[in-house]
Amino acid sequence: MKHRALKAVSFFIIFSALAAAQDVASFEKRITVKKLPNGLTILICERPEAPVFSFFTMVDAGSTQDPQRRTGLAHMFEHMAFKGTDTIGTTNYAAEKPALEKVEIAYAAYIAERDKTVGRNEARLTQLEKAWKDAIAEADKYVVPNQFGKIIEQNGGQDLNAFTDYDETAYHYSLPSNRLELWAYLESERFLHPVMREFYKERNVVIEERRMRTDSNPTGRLEEQFNAAAFEAHPYHRPTIGWMSDLNYFSATDAKKFFDEYYVPANMVVAVAGDVKAAQVMPVLEKYFGRLPASSKPDETTTTEPPQNSERKVVLQERAQPLYLEGYHRPDYMTKDDAVYDAITDLMSEGRTSRLYRALVRDKKIAAYSAGFTGLPGTKYPHLFAFYAVPLPGHTTQEMGDAIHVEIERLKKEDISDEELRMIKTRTKANLIRGLGDNEGLATQLAIYQTRYGDWRELFRSVDHIDKVTKADIRRVANETFKETNRTVGVIETTSGPRHGGDQDPDQAPAGQGGAQ
Repeated sequence: MKHRALKAVSFFIIFSALAAAQDVASFEKRITVKKLPNGLTILICERPEAPVFSFFTMVDAGSTQDPQRRTGLAHMFEHMAFKGTDTIGTTNYAAEKPALEKVEIAYAAYIAERDKTVGRNEARLTQLEKAWKDAIAEADKYVVPNQFGKIIEQNGGQDLNAFTDYDETAYHYSLPSNRLELWAYLESERFLHPVMREFYKERNVVIEERRMRTDSNPTGRLEEQFNAAAFEAHPYHRPTIGWMSDLNYFSATDAKKFFDEYYVPANMVVAVAGDVKAAQVMPVLEKYFGRLPASSKPDETTTTEPPQNSERKVVLQERAQPLYLEGYHRPDYMTKDDAVYDAITDLMSEGRTSRLYRALVRDKKIAAYSAGFTGLPGTKYPHLFAFYAVPLPGHTTQEMGDAIHVEIERLKKEDISDEELRMIKTRTKANLIRGLGDNEGLATQLAIYQTRYGDWRELFRSVDHIDKVTKADIRRVANETFKETNRTVGVIETTSGPRHGGDQDPDQAPAGQGGAQ
């Protein structure tokens, strides 16, 4: 007992010291924010712990902004952003540019004939397809494959990556501090002079990605059909990867139009964290990112999802692991109750002491795992609070739903304990500290909060919001939200029939705010 007490005291001392070093006042001394004349916002956080830095470029546009009949376009441009510029990735851009223009002309003619509902000429279609592919082959002669990424890797770059989800698109990697100007040039250049090279080759990559993640994966199919059922009007009902017919339709010209509308400085935030001095690097960032032409922030209004007045259900019969998923509509992240939903997430799902783990996994022994989370499929617009469970052999998805509903009803009828509320608030603070533990996590959080709230300090205020959550708040929100008529259910029922299109067994739980990468 004495040993445990000493460990508890030591943890408290360490935790308190870390918390003091990670509070808003500490970061205010190290963070510089500047909005450039063209509308782009830059954040610099000085963190001289190692001679490296990380960045996070956030574009406030995701698949929700995909145009009609062009779903997957936001994700497609993310792929294009790695294809280089008019000086990177080409042997002769003066010759490549007209060659790429010919590709688009040939593709438009091919699509016009292919998509005719009446009077399609098959012989002419074959000729047009050949002309289009010949034009691609001609343009490809000038391509230097993967040159953009190779330059970054040759200069010590690590974790080069990007992602697209429903709400945003983001780009990130890390470099040695003495390569900051190179990064500023490369990152600004790919948004100043993007080139849609190898577009249709990369589109085929995305098509295969869809086949692997969705069409051949029962969990992926369930998520896609679940979202389509839960959101009848709002664009959250469309997949980030895109519908297959759209992937086989949109063009490089469409991708450039999407870029021109949404990749404007007023719609972007760039955060840098690491061994940098704001006084030295801000002029460098202004020099390069200030070159991006100013344009007004695009319209983000979408169709409002009407209230759901009856339970909806999606059932997939699959030769796969059974899965239970249900979701309830809730307001967007700006609601005054956002912290309450976060508290419910923690209570129901955080660790082996969470209510769902204890009830379904430890005590009833009917599930391999169970949790609840907010943010499906995004957070920027009204979305879902979801629960899911993976049944153990011999147990059904109906048992999962019934057991989850017992815990939901308990949440609605009984106050949580003082100890549970205290642990929610303690874990929130600990999770904040852990999230700021490295440059990449820090740059990510700063960019997201600056974008979503207009002030990075809201990241730290989130702890204050959780501190104000009461037992009564949790009961009230649970009763307002977790109603049968507000519920969409999705299940995978195991069948002994043939696999669907070369299915892969699902090996992961439903995604939260994740997206195509």
